[in-house]
Amino acid sequence: MKILLAVDGSDHSYEAVRALKYVSRAEELHVAHVLDVPTPAYPMMMPEVAQEIYETLECNMREDGNRLLDRIVSLLPMDSGPVTRHLVAGSPAEQIVSLAEKQQVGLTLLGTRGLGPIKERLIGSVAHRVLTFAPGAKMILPGPLKALSQILLPLQGAEDADQAVRYLQQHPFREPPTITLFSVLPHTRPPWPVDAASAEHMETHALRRAEEFLNETAGTLSAMGYQARSRAALGTPVEAILKEAKGLNADLILLGSRGRRGMTRMVLGSVSHAILHQATYPLMIFG
Repeated sequence: MKILLAVDGSDHSYEAVRALKYVSRAEELHVAHVLDVPTPAYPMMMPEVAQEIYETLECNMREDGNRLLDRIVSLLPMDSGPVTRHLVAGSPAEQIVSLAEKQQVGLTLLGTRGLGPIKERLIGSVAHRVLTFAPGAKMILPGPLKALSQILLPLQGAEDADQAVRYLQQHPFREPPTITLFSVLPHTRPPWPVDAASAEHMETHALRRAEEFLNETAGTLSAMGYQARSRAALGTPVEAILKEAKGLNADLILLGSRGRRGMTRMVLGSVSHAILHQATYPLMIFG
């Protein structure tokens, strides 16, 4: 698997570097730093002067960027894979997505400082845009990945399960973690009148069906060398997932993209984006 590690010099970038020790050795490891060079915008400034200022800023930032890449490469975990450095100028999100597409990476890894949902809706964030547009899997780290022994894998149906099995067949982690398969069912009642006992019976039946489905998927993962267990619960997806992750003391939340791409995901939103906003857990999106 080819991996793209995007760094910006923040503490979160160094957490992304340390997280490499938990993922499988890269076939190619691309380490990228994007220079977001500000464009001078003073009134009445002559274009020649503005260009000279821009070039001076870019030159200085390139020197700093090369030093950062030297530092990052020196800190890479042992046996991370053959390394290629990239120092490019432009919009960080656009350049990271472009590199991921050009190098055909299977995993893009980055830390995120977070803007909060309101500011992000106005200007976007690197993590949000990479999550939306980059190919392959994405691992977003809002904090340190201290271990990778407990993974929470929410599933919403057979399509999610098949997608998860295909991804985990690639053995993306160095050591097989324990995976908790989790399904969230909404509190629903049929459109016709029904008493409380009947409604409870229907919910219990739905939970039993969900657990049977999860147990079948857990068996498939166990045959692949993972320790797998399953649980179903009633509730709303994001709240239930975060509650389960807390109770499990999960190291990582692993989610499928469920096929949404581009503007569809950006406009409609998704569970993965909501968790990115609300959680402090490392998040990996595949699919």
